[in-house]
Amino acid sequence: MALRFIDYGSPEYKEMIALRMEILRKPLGLSFNEEDLAKEKDDILLGAFEDDQLVACCILTRVSEETCKLRQMAVHEKMQRNGIGAALMHFAENVARDAGFKSMIMNARKTAQGFYEKLGYKADGNEFIEVTIPHYEMRKNII
Repeated sequence: MALRFIDYGSPEYKEMIALRMEILRKPLGLSFNEEDLAKEKDDILLGAFEDDQLVACCILTRVSEETCKLRQMAVHEKMQRNGIGAALMHFAENVARDAGFKSMIMNARKTAQGFYEKLGYKADGNEFIEVTIPHYEMRKNII
């Protein structure tokens, strides 16, 4: 498995949009609009590839000088529960650390909370609804 950066607007980015749509948006009856995608131009886009096929992805968005936000974490359904998500998370943390960030936050779906807790993230605050489903804000110091 190869972990690497994805360039905004590239063919791999189009694959990334398709994977996120399939795993995160379509099951909720949601889609992306051009404004949402245009905001990702300055984000750090990361992917996990098997035989040059995108199997997982995530986005890091600057929140402040010391904090970035993990967004749109998606692992292909057939590849879940085999360590790819954890490997991508470790890669994302290293990339964030190398970029000078000291902590990562996210709005984690309640169904994924246990996954992130195993990686050292802690819920911060009460459950809330985002994109029609329960979430928790989670954070971790990465220095």
